[in-house]
Amino acid sequence: MSLKTITPADAKRLIDQGAVLVDVRDSAEHARERIPQARNLSLSQLDEAELPVGESQTVLFHCKSGMRTLSNADRLAAKAGEAKAGEGCEAFIVEGGIDAWRRAGLPVIEDKSAPLDLMRQVQIGAGSLAFVGTLAGAFVNPAFLIIPAFVGAGLTFAGVTGFCGMARILLLAPWNKSLRRPVAA
Repeated sequence: MSLKTITPADAKRLIDQGAVLVDVRDSAEHARERIPQARNLSLSQLDEAELPVGESQTVLFHCKSGMRTLSNADRLAAKAGEAKAGEGCEAFIVEGGIDAWRRAGLPVIEDKSAPLDLMRQVQIGAGSLAFVGTLAGAFVNPAFLIIPAFVGAGLTFAGVTGFCGMARILLLAPWNKSLRRPVAA
């Protein structure tokens, strides 16, 4: 079962009529930028958590660009079907996500003081290390080329295994304190 997509304008109309908007992005992305009425339930928590629909008969899902919601449409449809004690809800995907919502001129809350999401931090860190290592290898000493080689190996390892050492290290940075989840005993 798949979900139909609706435009941001149609989504806004349904929200005004009582539909629930669910943001499936990570909590850091949601904290930094969000649609005012959106409730956050990240894809990583989708299987364990209950869909926050309350009394609503309609649920709308959104992400940043629409790609995550579209690629997880079957999971989202199944979750909407489980809602309200098995009665289910009518469910839609907001076409184009929060990016399209903003382009449509609809309100978005931004908190620039919230940290960037962890994957963007990894991309910035890995890209910077690779760039600086390549420049140092070309202009200072070829031995510095070990830096971009190490970064490339680390990214490959992260892609294959799902474990990203740089993300784990960045999570310990003081500006990421709000991203840390309490460890269950």
